[in-house]
Amino acid sequence: MKSLYFASHKIWPLNSGARLRDYQLAQQLAVRSSVTFVEMLPASEGHQDPPGDAVLADIVTLEKDETYSLSKIVKGLAGPVPLTVLNCWSPQSASQLADVLRFRQFDTVQVEGVHLMEYLPIIQDAPGSPAIIVDWHNIESEIMWRYAKTTRNWAKKIAAGRTARLIERAEGRLLETCATHTVTSERERRKLLARYPGANIRVIPNGVDFGYYSGKGIADACSRSGQQESNPTILFVGSMDYHANIDAAIWFTRTVWPEIARNHPGLQFTIVGRDPGPEVRALASDRIHVTGTVDDVRPFYASALAAIAPLRSGSGTRLKILEAMAAGVPVVSTRLGAEGIEVEDGVHLLLADTGPEIAAAVHRIASSEETRSRLSQAARGLVRKVYDWSAIGNELCALHEDLVESRSVSSLCKVS
Repeated sequence: MKSLYFASHKIWPLNSGARLRDYQLAQQLAVRSSVTFVEMLPASEGHQDPPGDAVLADIVTLEKDETYSLSKIVKGLAGPVPLTVLNCWSPQSASQLADVLRFRQFDTVQVEGVHLMEYLPIIQDAPGSPAIIVDWHNIESEIMWRYAKTTRNWAKKIAAGRTARLIERAEGRLLETCATHTVTSERERRKLLARYPGANIRVIPNGVDFGYYSGKGIADACSRSGQQESNPTILFVGSMDYHANIDAAIWFTRTVWPEIARNHPGLQFTIVGRDPGPEVRALASDRIHVTGTVDDVRPFYASALAAIAPLRSGSGTRLKILEAMAAGVPVVSTRLGAEGIEVEDGVHLLLADTGPEIAAAVHRIASSEETRSRLSQAARGLVRKVYDWSAIGNELCALHEDLVESRSVSSLCKVS
């Protein structure tokens, strides 16, 4: 089986949830098939090769225009195509993709999200008519609707509401156009089926490399980094150029952290994630650390008393929660933050939505070794059983193989 894996970003480094999901799924698919990974990046960025243990057959780079240009913003605000889709489209990329499909025949093509839907006609016209799978990292319209609801900036609220409506229409066309879709949770599957009952939608959850976050893996990472043991920390990990994480970091620091800091003078708060803007960097103080981009997040889990996910907007399932659970670090999350992960409150993590509830949950973990141990063991057991990438990869490979087999049977029937 030959598969093309088409993503709207560069394959490496793995400094966002989208890159991590795409790299891991492509790697798992490549164990049982020949996978060509097609990445997209502006000419101003350079391609970076993944480590030598990558088993992909090839990586093809498509050049795309700079995102959020003035012309694209105007078109996104005034035209029928959402800005998020316009950001990924360029005639040059379309031509390059057509050449890849013309000269290499694929059995399946996996398309990563609604952002790439303008390329579907090219894929549908490819030689051999490959089966197409659309992978939804999130329901993008849901993210935008939630942002429109939470932002206090009226100009952003109006723009987000219009963009959400455009994305919702685009998602509807995507559900009608493509026969097979994958989502990260059963909640998202039900939500999309309510909009388009006839769609074939499978759940391929986010996952984690369980061995990578083992005690030995974390110890080895600490040794290589030279990072010394520090005071116990409350840890928040996430891309700090993503609006939902920015909002969560600021809200937690201003609303929740002061009470935790008063009750636990030995605790520190560490924010780990790429590209923090001025508003996040301004949160730093003697007991609050903002790291920016790090090569390896594992040393930070070594000193973490708890990991938090205080999200109030966004969508999808949070890979960072799964990573913390695999690392044996107790998690405190809002219900929205843990959305889509099959966890039980009080067993695998602690769920809390308001500032006082989150502060109380952190206090509960900080004050009880028994609570920390119980949550850690249950969470690691769940992740190992359900969310390890190898098990998830088996499900994805089976889906690709089923589609190829069904198309082969269909072709035989037509010949007969």
